[in-house]
Amino acid sequence: MDGMHHEMMGGHDTNNGTMHHKMMMHMTFFWGKNAEILFSGWPGTSSGMYVLALIIVFVFSMLIEWFSHSQFIKNTSSSHISAGLVQTVMHTIRVGLSYLVMLALMSFNGGIFLMAVAGHSVGFLIFGSRIFKHDVVSQYEIRRDLPPMTC
Repeated sequence: MDGMHHEMMGGHDTNNGTMHHKMMMHMTFFWGKNAEILFSGWPGTSSGMYVLALIIVFVFSMLIEWFSHSQFIKNTSSSHISAGLVQTVMHTIRVGLSYLVMLALMSFNGGIFLMAVAGHSVGFLIFGSRIFKHDVVSQYEIRRDLPPMTC
């Protein structure tokens, strides 16, 4: 095989003629535990590390929904400066988690995609839907510390 074919298949020749294999970058959805998510070589080929990656993406997605629907700032007890600082920190964490989930999704792994969607869904069910809210209010009366995220 020529060098170009080796490179396309995920390997390359070194000066001493040995072959090193790299993981192939997927540009379409694929199923399986052999993936690279967020960090080089992680989770690799380990089933346990892949399950950990799935759990982390699920939890991060739920946390994004929690930050999006939470109310930490009380109207009567906060100054405008402290309320603004709390909002800024919450926004920064929410955006950081969102970018991490987006980067994990760029692995094109089907399991990661499903866990991100499931985490957002469960997070919205718990923190954003009316299921666990006992008082009935219109959507215009709902008070949140952060505005909804939009695409």
